[in-house]
Amino acid sequence: MKHIRGVVIAVAAGALVIVSLRDSSGRQQSREERNRQNSADNENRGLADPFKGITASGSVTPGLFAVRSTGVTTEPVRVAAGKFLSGLSPDQKARSTFGVDDLEWRKWMNTHSYVRQGVSFKEMSGSQREAGIALLRSALSAKGLKLTRDIMRLNHTLGELNNNDFEQYGEWLYHLTVMGEPSASEPWGWQLDGHHAIINYFVLGDQVVMTPLFAGSEPVTATAGKFKGTSILQDEQQAGLAMVNALDEAQRRKAVLESTKSGNNNLTEAWKDNVVLDYAGVPAKSLSAAQREQLVSLIKLFVDNMDEGHARVKMEEVRSHLDETHFAWIGPTDPNAVFYFRVHSPVVLIEFDHQRPANLRALSANPTVPSREHIHVVVRTPNGNDYGKDLLRQHYAQHPHK
Repeated sequence: MKHIRGVVIAVAAGALVIVSLRDSSGRQQSREERNRQNSADNENRGLADPFKGITASGSVTPGLFAVRSTGVTTEPVRVAAGKFLSGLSPDQKARSTFGVDDLEWRKWMNTHSYVRQGVSFKEMSGSQREAGIALLRSALSAKGLKLTRDIMRLNHTLGELNNNDFEQYGEWLYHLTVMGEPSASEPWGWQLDGHHAIINYFVLGDQVVMTPLFAGSEPVTATAGKFKGTSILQDEQQAGLAMVNALDEAQRRKAVLESTKSGNNNLTEAWKDNVVLDYAGVPAKSLSAAQREQLVSLIKLFVDNMDEGHARVKMEEVRSHLDETHFAWIGPTDPNAVFYFRVHSPVVLIEFDHQRPANLRALSANPTVPSREHIHVVVRTPNGNDYGKDLLRQHYAQHPHK
């Protein structure tokens, strides 16, 4: 038996087995203490640099986002957020409200063990939970709400598959926070944060920015248990595969960065707000008219998780930069392929990734090989407007604040 950086290791039959974790004094740490320490360490590293935004060259392209009227009301979201907050206890409200420019926006993480702020659905009363779901319903499309709730349900399935461990996994282990005060004219927003489901929803007047957005699950389909039959991201998976197979040979040579996939490929998950990611793959300007429309339809599948009106506004923005949009692929392209794809433009970045087993490694025949039963999706707004940061910057330039 030996110690490695606070971890007590036992060697048995040539394998390393973690026996316990200890702090610097030798005291055994609880799982909660380890989670808190790991969360603090992640935050310190992830927030070390001020927010800049994802860029293609290291420099933000200016003038992409303007403070303007979209003509699509955000009043239902403001009302729903107000009702949610009014139903919280003083303690819950204190834990769940932050300034509109607070670093809390950037403190999200996909892993189940991350220690989150805000009030969780698990601790909410029945009426509070209804108000929280109503807030989601007011801001999302029917498709987006179903996706979010199904991810939550599949997290319960994950608990079932882990010996009914509902302390780490469960339908209601998702937290809500509100940034700023819900307003018809002043900037504000809200965040949902939990395992495989993160929504950042910024509001300024009738404008909305709903990124970073994270969606995924392990498993992707519940084959048994309380939520048997629940399945997510199948349309997005098939549309991505159809897109790469719609390319001709020359286009595919540009789009396919690697023909095999051996690991996880997403580049813009938690703590990656300032990634420099060059355009790669096949440019949309080299596609035929039909292929361009197919690419637009693929993007729309991800954007359409927003309410219909604001999704339409976002897609107008996407179309205006279609010539600058690129489609990239990693992996094979057969009907049962495991793969990664990326759609990247100045105003939207989408990553879809089949990942290695994580919380179901013990049940996997190939625990180091990516599988269709573990998917991660990330949607970002490059060039400084994740979390609505660029709109907030412009608002403050026009309306100085303390």
